[in-house]
Amino acid sequence: MDNMNIDDFTLNDAQGNPVSLSVYCGKVLLIVNTATHCGLTPQYTAFQQLYERYNGQGLEILDFPCNQFRGQAPESSREIASVCQTKFGTTFKIFDKIDVNGASASPLYVYLKAQQPKDRGGHMLKEVVLRLAAWGSKHQAGDIRWNFTKFLINRQGEVAARFAPSVTPEEIENDIKKLL
Repeated sequence: MDNMNIDDFTLNDAQGNPVSLSVYCGKVLLIVNTATHCGLTPQYTAFQQLYERYNGQGLEILDFPCNQFRGQAPESSREIASVCQTKFGTTFKIFDKIDVNGASASPLYVYLKAQQPKDRGGHMLKEVVLRLAAWGSKHQAGDIRWNFTKFLINRQGEVAARFAPSVTPEEIENDIKKLL
């Protein structure tokens, strides 16, 4: 996986259509595992604001719903896309629901975690709450610990940073601007 980059992966979108991530070649990507019934779900509003502000400069947000954390994304991928578009006005790409940890983890997330095994940032109190929420879940080193872990990818398709779930989209705006 050392010679790979984001362009080498193909995943299905929320409608089940295969999407080669090479279509995002030369773009700055924010890749996020999400859930519609999570306390962090309001981050969708801020993601959409970032998308509207910076999409014209080359930012793409790739949303990967995941039901691995306390079953907080129980709907089908199509239903999740509909909820996000209706409730939060999202216009960025929503993909098919995936696993981010374990034997059934998406190869994309295996790659992302290998490139950036540790979260950056996070607010101590919020992180304690998230750890308590994830209590009892078995984790390997580098595993995604909760919904809304964010990976920032540079224009060369390389993983530039990984942010803790409690880091808000607004807090990574400067990191995004540096890559645009």
